[in-house]
Amino acid sequence: MTASSPVLVVTQLDDATADVVIKELDRRAVPVVRLDPADFPDTVTVTARADGFGLAGEVQTPTRTVPLDRVRSVYWRRPGPYTAPEELDSQDARWCADQSRYGLGGILAALPGTHYVNHPWRNRAAEYKPAQLSAAAQCGFHVPPTLLTNQAEEARRFASEHGPVVYKPLYNTDYTDQDGRGLTVWVEEVAAEDLDAGVSRTMHLFQRRVDKVADVRLTAVGGQVFAVRIDGSPGLDWRRHYDDLTYTLIDTPPDVTKAVQDYLAVFGLVYGAFDFGLDASGRWHFYECNPNGQFAWFPASITDEITTAIADQLHHPDRDRR
Repeated sequence: MTASSPVLVVTQLDDATADVVIKELDRRAVPVVRLDPADFPDTVTVTARADGFGLAGEVQTPTRTVPLDRVRSVYWRRPGPYTAPEELDSQDARWCADQSRYGLGGILAALPGTHYVNHPWRNRAAEYKPAQLSAAAQCGFHVPPTLLTNQAEEARRFASEHGPVVYKPLYNTDYTDQDGRGLTVWVEEVAAEDLDAGVSRTMHLFQRRVDKVADVRLTAVGGQVFAVRIDGSPGLDWRRHYDDLTYTLIDTPPDVTKAVQDYLAVFGLVYGAFDFGLDASGRWHFYECNPNGQFAWFPASITDEITTAIADQLHHPDRDRR
């Protein structure tokens, strides 16, 4: 790759985390192309050829042309969903969206000689919480007792044996109210008597509540780790209380650093946002790892360090940063 080889940023329009990374790459005079698959086929076009040398061709946005075999690296952030022309009925629209996902999506995931942060298929594999919990235990993290079930009786028994217990959604499905406002299912404490027949309708995750004194968000970028202690949350889920929080960059215990690196290796990740509960004894309790978690809401001094690490990965993909 040459100095003119672009970094491809795959994300939707409103993405503050991608924005700060793009700004840093711009400061370094690294060419950047921003692309959202949701804009295909309306304003994005693609032509790809496959032969004995792999994929070649180009993707065009309204303002840029991207040679498929010249992409330096890909920052895969928060792309919008694949879509279809509005005039199509539901079955035809679904067919077209699937063709886009497996066609354009397949092309973007197979760019020759390209460094991904992270590869979209690695992201997807690492999003499943049961796989996260299993890998975390194998890598040496302390994982609170957890139950995955659709049986109310088992859930009640677990809550009685390990209470207090919290419920966590297994995936952040988009929900809106009647006015179109986004709704979120938060981490909440549940009692055994509250677990009724509704448990049988789908899979649920219950976990022993950590008696924590603070939360920790650790952002890993290759071989670098940035652990931030989060204090001030009046409730279980600190994401509900941003205005009350304070953030402090702290040292990461060596055993946690090793477990983080082992975990990234299990899933083939370059980047991961890990959440922990910190108890009074100093033990870090593993909650989850978002392979594509955000960080731009931190104070600028912390955001800048993480941004630099990601920009380094994208700017110099030939360097071994693991």
